[in-house]
Amino acid sequence: MPENNPATPFPAASLLGYPRIGRRRELKKAVEAYWAGKIDADALDAAAKDIQLSIARRLQDLGLTEAAAVPGTFSYYDQVLDATAHLGAVPARFGNLLNAEGQLDIDGYFTLARGTKDQQPLEMTKWFDTNYHYLVPEIGPETTFALASNRIVAEFEFALANGIETRPYIVGPVTYLLLSKASDDAPAGFAPLSRLEDILPVYTQLLEKLTAAGASWIQLDEPALVVDHDTPAAEIEAAVARSYEVLSGAAKRPQILVSTPYGALDGQLGTLAATAIDALHIDAFKGAVPSAAALAALGDKTLVAGVVDGHNIWRNDLAASAAKLDELKAAAGRVTVSTSTSTQHVPHDVTEEGQLSDDLRSWLAFADQKAVEVKALAAYLADPASARAAIDEASAAIAGRAAAAGVRREEVRTRTGSLTDADFSRSEYAVREAAQEKALHLPPLPTTTIGSFPQTSGIRSARARNNKGELTNAQYEQLMKDEIKRVVELQEELGYDVLVHGEPERNDMVQYFAENLDGFDVTVHGWVQSYGSRCTRPSILWGDVTRSAPITVKWAEYAQSLTGKPMKGMLTGPVTILAWSFVRDDQPLGETANQVGLALRDEIADLEAAGIKIIQVDEPALRELLPLRKAEQAAYLKWSVDSFRLATAGAADATQIHTHLCYSEFGVIIDAIDGLDADVTSIEAARSRMEVVHDLESHGFGRGVGPGVYDIHSPRVPCEAEVTELLATAVKHVPSRQLWVNPDCGLKTRGYAETEESLRNVVKATKTIRAGLLAAAS
Repeated sequence: MPENNPATPFPAASLLGYPRIGRRRELKKAVEAYWAGKIDADALDAAAKDIQLSIARRLQDLGLTEAAAVPGTFSYYDQVLDATAHLGAVPARFGNLLNAEGQLDIDGYFTLARGTKDQQPLEMTKWFDTNYHYLVPEIGPETTFALASNRIVAEFEFALANGIETRPYIVGPVTYLLLSKASDDAPAGFAPLSRLEDILPVYTQLLEKLTAAGASWIQLDEPALVVDHDTPAAEIEAAVARSYEVLSGAAKRPQILVSTPYGALDGQLGTLAATAIDALHIDAFKGAVPSAAALAALGDKTLVAGVVDGHNIWRNDLAASAAKLDELKAAAGRVTVSTSTSTQHVPHDVTEEGQLSDDLRSWLAFADQKAVEVKALAAYLADPASARAAIDEASAAIAGRAAAAGVRREEVRTRTGSLTDADFSRSEYAVREAAQEKALHLPPLPTTTIGSFPQTSGIRSARARNNKGELTNAQYEQLMKDEIKRVVELQEELGYDVLVHGEPERNDMVQYFAENLDGFDVTVHGWVQSYGSRCTRPSILWGDVTRSAPITVKWAEYAQSLTGKPMKGMLTGPVTILAWSFVRDDQPLGETANQVGLALRDEIADLEAAGIKIIQVDEPALRELLPLRKAEQAAYLKWSVDSFRLATAGAADATQIHTHLCYSEFGVIIDAIDGLDADVTSIEAARSRMEVVHDLESHGFGRGVGPGVYDIHSPRVPCEAEVTELLATAVKHVPSRQLWVNPDCGLKTRGYAETEESLRNVVKATKTIRAGLLAAAS
């Protein structure tokens, strides 16, 4: 126990985390203003403090008033990057980013996230089974560790000075190392987990500083413990035991909560129960209730029950959660209530969505409503009668949802129920390849982009003015056509082989379809952080899905009329539409995916009829929904792959079907990617420096593939030599006849100046590699 601070019970009601971007994306705006040089570091710090304080006060207003009930989960960019900053784990390739005081200041922090002109940023990948992206630490034998940031302590002290004792947060040591990759300088076979003993003293030093600052609790986040890893379970178990032996044995420390979101803890529960931590959080929403024996092993530790879903927006079934709490309380000692995960994955407040119907709003719970649900369930534990009204109200809303019009549509269910195996298959690839070569006449290493071009302020302004009625639909459509013409002419001038229309009419690659399909609704203020300052507004998929009219055809048809080169039709795939929406939880995901797949199948047929010969169906989220436990993965991959095939299998042999994937560990799902049976697959590869080509080579991937050569998630412009080197690497591992050349992802978030320069360099590099291939063949 800490020397300075008296023992404080863990709060009866708390959240595991809270949205940190700001209710109106205030942090996004401040950070981007700082990057642009419009404000200085002091102004950025002031904006961050305003957001932190507003979060803390809002949660107190919602009833989370006990000491340490408010989670200190603020971040300027990413929680894993925060841990990297505190550990001082700067990769050697960046040189010395630490300042004279040995600290990683805000500019060094953002350098790791965004890179420099000469150095790529840290790799980015998905955070467990969410659409959040984290920055992957690079750890090797050469990595030095030291407490190089005081921000967690400073944020705690700031809140305390304003009368609120928060609960400091950091990614735990085992999760941090399991999520890391070996550095460029590490020897073959090096495992970052082998550096555990070297980082534990830094964590201990942080605990001591928090104790001195007055913190009674710290939250150490260990979601990697709910995942099946290639690292042997016994090795992870030993790392967990050692970590919490050291940290709980620190002479001066706050009380320790270990949180384990995103799934069932399973065997590692016993490991943590045997340590001297003070509280253990379990995901009791997604994960099953542990056995009575496993819970009894916790002894006098507090069990923090995550019975309210932090990952989706549906109203909690309070009656079912209360029954679960009864079961936990009967077997464990002290039980308190929290969310299953951080609520950073959901918007702030459903009451702000006045455009939604009263019925739909009554079915939903955003972060603020989840705090109220947690508080109600904590009240139930103390006095069941006091929560009866809240439980009855929730049960009535859930029953009303089940009976509401549009939730079930018999014509949709009849169509999905009549599907046969033939609906999921195209002709053999060799037949399609010959038909497409005859129809398209493409050169070796054909160049293309992924779909979107920069969304300028003019485009966004036009969309807003159209929504407000300040522009007629005809005026708005003409502005969009003008932008499409500009994009087509630019691609012609740059020398691209397969063109895109740039998607100026689309606010978001999922929301655009949600606005044009029955069974969806969209929010106005429902922003959720995807990575860094990037936010999305996930749509709400609440009912059976149908397409009442063509969605993309008129834009693709117009764009094709401007050029003799092939124009790609651009669709978002069924799995990604599900992954990047808040999806109904009242039926299997596979059923919902097939409904979306059939809507897209109809859209593809209409695009073909309009003369579009290449159609891209993006599935960047295919890896994202992969279950964290291996035993559950085969079933997921079956329905997810089938939904894509259902969408595309009606296409003619001569129609070239493309798909796109980004920011995932592709080797894990290479069989599934192959199973999509797309004619061309474009994949993120630039930030990971072409790692994926080794997976493609070892798998023997036999169709078209475009490993990305331009990382669009960073503002840096890759030079011609850099792109040439990436393409040369690709050609060594993948037959050149299969290779396409493209950026990692769409260009929506970039500016035109950097985009044009980068795309020009891509074409120059392609010409160099093409010339080399021709010379080698002659």
